[in-house]
Amino acid sequence: MSDRLTVGQLYTGPVTPNILHKPRPGEAASVPAKPFAQVLEDNLLKLSNHAAKRLEQRGIELKTEQMKQIGTALDKAAAKGAKESLILMQDMAFIVNVKNRTVVTAMDSESMKDNVFTQIDSAVIIS
Repeated sequence: MSDRLTVGQLYTGPVTPNILHKPRPGEAASVPAKPFAQVLEDNLLKLSNHAAKRLEQRGIELKTEQMKQIGTALDKAAAKGAKESLILMQDMAFIVNVKNRTVVTAMDSESMKDNVFTQIDSAVIIS
């Protein structure tokens, strides 16, 4: 047993898995790492089961840019103390729980006709 085992190291000897490889100074990392806070912030918008079903039923596809716009609208609503907000974007409407950052339901232009929005305390219009 001539291999040296260091405390905190799972593998003996000079061969370690690539995941444990740390780039040396001056060596570029192969994948640019985002700070944890940025990754968390990028993924904070959630869809409730009800909203996911409505999106599917109504044929609404949200692109990454649209999700970011909804996230920005949520930030603005939260800054004003909103709890349940209506977000109007193009020909779509979303009811969101601001505190949980969750889309509760989604509507397309056809579903919005002659509709009354209840149980909201604010509205954000994204142009």
